Amino acid sequence: MADEALDAAMDRYAGGDDRAFDELYREAGPRLFRFCLRLTARRSEADDVFQDTFLKIHRARGTFVQGSRASHWMYAVARSVYLDRLRHKKRRPEELSETPEAGATFEDLAGSFASPESEAQAREMAAVVQRVLMALPESQRAAFVLVKEEGMSLAEAAAVLGTTTTAVKLRAFRAYEALRSALGLSDKSDKSDKSEKRAADE
Repeated sequence: MADEALDAAMDRYAGGDDRAFDELYREAGPRLFRFCLRLTARRSEADDVFQDTFLKIHRARGTFVQGSRASHWMYAVARSVYLDRLRHKKRRPEELSETPEAGATFEDLAGSFASPESEAQAREMAAVVQRVLMALPESQRAAFVLVKEEGMSLAEAAAVLGTTTTAVKLRAFRAYEALRSALGLSDKSDKSDKSEKRAADE
């Protein structure tokens, strides 16, 4: 239902109905900011990417194909904004720490816990996940976030990333394996993961 509401709002906004912006922001904002945060790992930079994304969405709304999935188009816009910022940083490096914020994704991973010990463990896990993701190539990180965290199908993620389903599957799998290794997870019980690796390597 959320996607349907977002699609309807984007169709109206693309058609020139400025009143649809509030609904568009309400429906897409939380998911889009979470995606920006995963890409950047720094809340201040995620804020910038998020704001630039909505500015670009506004300027490019006339290019949106009405009837298509709005969230996919918006994720692609956000990634484009992020990649532009990366290219700019390579030309003009900023004197900012690139250390990921340990608590940046805590709320997503922690959920509701009853004890301080559980919260501490969740914070530690969130910090590990964020460090591992930021150490990966951007293409693997984006594929993992879209498939494993945003719940997109391989075909949907491929459309957002402008690549093939095979490439997305391989990138997401490599990111997943890096996380498994960092978190010390066992390979014994995941036969399906082994099958996925064989399929991805073919």
